Amino acid sequence: MRYREVREGHFIRRINRFVAEVRVDGSAEKVHVKNTGRLKDWLVPGRRVVLEDTGQGGAGRRTRYSLIAAGRRDGWVNIDSQAPNAVIHEALQAGRIGELPAVRSLRREAVFGGSRFDFHFDDGGLEGFIEVKGVTLERGGDALFPDAPTARGARHLDELAKAAESGYAAFVIFLVQMEGCLRFAPHEELDPRFAEALRRAARAGVRVLAYDAVVTADEIALGGPLPVTGVP
Repeated sequence: MRYREVREGHFIRRINRFVAEVRVDGSAEKVHVKNTGRLKDWLVPGRRVVLEDTGQGGAGRRTRYSLIAAGRRDGWVNIDSQAPNAVIHEALQAGRIGELPAVRSLRREAVFGGSRFDFHFDDGGLEGFIEVKGVTLERGGDALFPDAPTARGARHLDELAKAAESGYAAFVIFLVQMEGCLRFAPHEELDPRFAEALRRAARAGVRVLAYDAVVTADEIALGGPLPVTGVP
């Protein structure tokens, strides 16, 4: 996934969940934050950040820029919550998800039970659902999800487990939006309910996959698979 126009700046402060202030070319600009998570490791004063330049904006839009990435060590972490779905969609179409090598029919926003999953697929012999989660939290080489408690995320996993028990193939794919992590694990300490829901889903037959990403200032693409720990 490539962004059309990007600019670099330096983070000043977060005003609310959706708006931050960033210094761009010497001026303080209000920008749209494309992620409602906490992002406390990345959105700190003085941090180098990347903005998507949307021009003057359209109807209902008050900011010219959207915050999409933040500097980390020798690279970037993508913090655009819409990016993981786009990256996984591209990867599925290209056959780059090893566990799903022959996806012929791929539909977004598929409803099952009381949940709406990111994708429904049908390859002629295997039909199922895929839920995608973006991961932006790293601790000591471990990529962790979530970075804030998510009752909605746990409910999605329980519905995905029901789909698996009903005979559908079911996958949850965690896309780590940075390079360099060694493994993925549910963030047990922060959200034990989500961690237990992930284990229930795995026991019900949901495949739990994790991939890292190759991130530059203007692009994010699927990287390689990561080991998953804390899940049977």
